[in-house]
Amino acid sequence: GSRRRSWGLVVTAGVGGTLVALYAVVTPFVTPALRKVCLPFVPATSTQIQNVLKMLENRSGSLVDIGSGDGRIVIEAAKRGFKAVGYELNPWLVWYSRYRAWRSGVHHHTKFYISDLWKVSFSQYTNIVVFGVPQMMPELEKKLAKELECNARIIACRFPFPCWIPDHTTGEGIDTVWAYDLKHSRGHETKGLEITSETQS
Repeated sequence: GSRRRSWGLVVTAGVGGTLVALYAVVTPFVTPALRKVCLPFVPATSTQIQNVLKMLENRSGSLVDIGSGDGRIVIEAAKRGFKAVGYELNPWLVWYSRYRAWRSGVHHHTKFYISDLWKVSFSQYTNIVVFGVPQMMPELEKKLAKELECNARIIACRFPFPCWIPDHTTGEGIDTVWAYDLKHSRGHETKGLEITSETQS
């Protein structure tokens, strides 16, 4: 009887430990889906990465990947001389990104932060990469327009911004990438306001 009780305790502890570990791993992936704007982790394809890099040709300075996932864009940008930073809400992906950056030999030129994009200012960056979803693009467009300098380039992957007119577009389907030079995008916004005012008058 005592042996059975001991085995029962061992089995219970084992099952309990497994469930706790599973909860710890799964929760960071499930929690973002419960937020108002769902931003699931979908790895960038090699074609998407090449399209992003094409939009970064002849560019320099700092780069940020909003929703950096497993760090693919940040690492590739760092290999090309950018001081690259990634913001990601999922801590497991951030730790994995740091490991990948170390394995790639670019950990001195990359940083990854566990953070909610809505609580971060991106004013210090001149190159911004976004892997978003349609629900978040209108608010993010307003946020970036307020925070960024006019020399900034914003690169949107999978989904474009609703109001800005892209300066460059490349790729097809889910691999499509849109590049917006903020100095031009602000000009389009101003023209839009002028047309509206003239129509109302």
